[in-house]
Amino acid sequence: MQLRLRTTKMKAFLNRSFSGESMDYRQMLALFIPILIDQAFIFGLSLINTAMISSSGVAAVSAVNMVDSLSIFLINVFAAVATGGTVVVAQYKGRGNNQMVARAAAGSIASVTLLSIAIALLVVGLHNPILRVLFGSASFDVMEKASVYLIGSSISFIGLAVVQAVCGALRGMGKSRASMFLSLIMNLSYVVLNVLFITFLHMGVMGMTVALNIARFAGAACALYYLFKVDESMHLRIRDLFQVSMTMLRKIMFIGLPFAAEQMFFNGGKLLTQIFIVGLGTYAIATNAIASSLASVLQIPASALSLTIVTVVGQCIGGGNLEDAKKFIKSFLWLGSVFLTLTTLLLMPFFVPLVGIFNPPAEIVDDIFWVILLNAIAQIPLWPLSFILPSALRAAGDSRFTSISSMLSMWLFRVIFGYILGITLGMGILGVWLAMCCEWGVRGIIFLLRFRGDKWYRHKLI
Repeated sequence: MQLRLRTTKMKAFLNRSFSGESMDYRQMLALFIPILIDQAFIFGLSLINTAMISSSGVAAVSAVNMVDSLSIFLINVFAAVATGGTVVVAQYKGRGNNQMVARAAAGSIASVTLLSIAIALLVVGLHNPILRVLFGSASFDVMEKASVYLIGSSISFIGLAVVQAVCGALRGMGKSRASMFLSLIMNLSYVVLNVLFITFLHMGVMGMTVALNIARFAGAACALYYLFKVDESMHLRIRDLFQVSMTMLRKIMFIGLPFAAEQMFFNGGKLLTQIFIVGLGTYAIATNAIASSLASVLQIPASALSLTIVTVVGQCIGGGNLEDAKKFIKSFLWLGSVFLTLTTLLLMPFFVPLVGIFNPPAEIVDDIFWVILLNAIAQIPLWPLSFILPSALRAAGDSRFTSISSMLSMWLFRVIFGYILGITLGMGILGVWLAMCCEWGVRGIIFLLRFRGDKWYRHKLI
């Protein structure tokens, strides 16, 4: 009897907070759970990969972390354009225009792939000058490994871009389960190949590079096969990728380009922060790498909400239901804080075995703990406002404001304040992370004020 009463109360709560005219909580769960599983695998496998490469020494961990900082900066440029495709697809889906859904998906895949090719060619051609400018103070051993990994990572961008564009379009249509399976194919392949090349063949950074390329291009092949041969709902053909209209590209770029500019400046600031850390020495680089991996695990459910809300709000706005959009945004924000609280309470007691996966030098274990504890406490109230809320605003078409705000807060607070705390005042890696938490707060306040007004939903995207 008590179980039935609790079930009734839970259903009433879910209906009250996560159901409306546009969709109900069952549809939302069908969207969220595959994305959550996908994010768990992505972050979890990243954790495993970092742990595996740590067996090759601190220099290998440092090299991979340095290049990953640069790679994330570059990847997020074409990932931002893929997000533009997700928003346009979601809004057309909300309006019920399936023909335009297919055109938007084709436009997203074509534009993201071309952009990734251009970025890959540029980085491969200039890899040595890029590394010298950004990380010139690193040791010779670290730089040598970083050069190999940067070239290989850049080539793999093309395969990753195809996967991201296809998965983004599928999420926009509400097919997050298919998106999850495609992502899992790529990421599980990467881990299995890393086990082979790093653990058994002892190929170190070179093995990680080869595994990355095989996994990402195999993922791209599977994504295209699914789109053209398995999913017949869109009736897409290969030639559709070469017949994208300029009108559709403009719609995608209206969201994608401001977000891409934001990602360039935002991750450029993170990259500059990474340069500060390189100057603090190899142990500081390793501390940042391990702390970043552990912090990402704490954020898995909240990150899944940030992706889910793009489809939810996009379809609400496309269907003309503003009240549902507002209601769901508020529900997602407090749910994000709940998830962050739960992951902190569940994982922090296991800090010692978790950090032990990376085999860190004993000298940096305490530093990692204090960085993670600071991050875990600060993110509970601040992370949802700083990341989930701008995703919702962007899904409504308010891309320019969110991008400009993110760029300004990043450079004025995280970069400058991080340098003051970490370098000038000598707080080191803890000062850099403290500045990041302060920047979350500033950005979150800006987005909250925007959400309380009416300008964010007055854009006419479709």
